[in-house]
Amino acid sequence: MYPQAPMGLSNPAPLASVPPPSQPTPTFIGVNASFRREDVDSIDPTSKKPAKDSPAPWSTSLCDCCEDLDSCCLTCWCPCIAFGRIAEMVDRGSTSCGVSGAVYGLILCMSGCGCLYSCFYRTKLRGQYFLKKSPCGDCCVHCCCEGCALCQEYRQLKKQGLDPSMGWHGNVERQKRLAAKAAAPTVDRGMLR
Repeated sequence: MYPQAPMGLSNPAPLASVPPPSQPTPTFIGVNASFRREDVDSIDPTSKKPAKDSPAPWSTSLCDCCEDLDSCCLTCWCPCIAFGRIAEMVDRGSTSCGVSGAVYGLILCMSGCGCLYSCFYRTKLRGQYFLKKSPCGDCCVHCCCEGCALCQEYRQLKKQGLDPSMGWHGNVERQKRLAAKAAAPTVDRGMLR
């Protein structure tokens, strides 16, 4: 039909007409590839920053430790476990409660200042929920009142609808069960004899 052009003389298509390669959107977070972004958003829909300019206040005050006696006792007598649970929830399951608690305990035993590690997780938690830096900076809060700070962070996670004692994976499974239960249709058996 048409004569072929000699090799090398054909007109290549302009670069603008070639579509760029599509970038795959990441669907997994953290180290655990079994969780999709939808799972995270369904567990924690408030993790997105609100449209308003000013940060939200904490759900409870720093000194409201007795409001939740379970978390108060846990942070008073077992701060390593309380911190480990908080760290697992803030890291969304990429670090385990045991590893974070052990690192915290090691720093606490060697230096006497577990706040050197825990203040960074307060900053991460504030960033996830767009919370005020209250009553002062994160490191200052943890250095002056470590127990109250951990207790406040634990209560904040509970107010966000998460149960730190179940761990990240437990919360994901619980949320999936609740979503499946809400989506399941009810069956009307009709008239019976």
